[in-house]
Amino acid sequence: MNETQATRFPERDRNEEGRAENARPRDRFGRPLPRGAVDEMVHKEEPEDVVSTVEEAFDRAVALFDEERFFEAHEFLEYVWKHESIDPADRDFWKGVTQVAVGCCHTQRGNTAGAVRLLERAVSYLDPYPDQHRGVDKQALSHAALRVAGDIEEHGAGPHLEFPASRGHEPARSSPTAGRVPPGERTRDDR
Repeated sequence: MNETQATRFPERDRNEEGRAENARPRDRFGRPLPRGAVDEMVHKEEPEDVVSTVEEAFDRAVALFDEERFFEAHEFLEYVWKHESIDPADRDFWKGVTQVAVGCCHTQRGNTAGAVRLLERAVSYLDPYPDQHRGVDKQALSHAALRVAGDIEEHGAGPHLEFPASRGHEPARSSPTAGRVPPGERTRDDR
């Protein structure tokens, strides 16, 4: 950590490289709590520690999303989005999927403006992709994100809102790389 970082952010947790890394306890929605508070996410798992493929990370994210554990789901979706095996052409798609989870997390936290902005931005990232893409029903996810954004504008953000679920996600057929063509190759449909 350099001297400027230590001066500007003296209370901030940092890793060995000096990057911000929050080690404070969190509430069930992922908000940092004061030091010494009871960590409501003590059983939270880091994707790098529990999965070895993007398929496993995606399946874990879907399960967490369906349990309305959006903060944790977003961590696994971010793992998918940024994984080296994901085609660069799909990065914006996975960014959009991740932002739906983040938007739902901000909804649970009561952040009205941030939640609406993230959900609407997520849909804009998803828009260019086919309705069914990489094991995700993009159309249903986009509609659900916009419905939540509308509910927020009407009733305010909070954990009381109804959130979307995957409705029967089947891991074997819902893989982020299922049917993926290796980088540099294209199918007849991609041309």
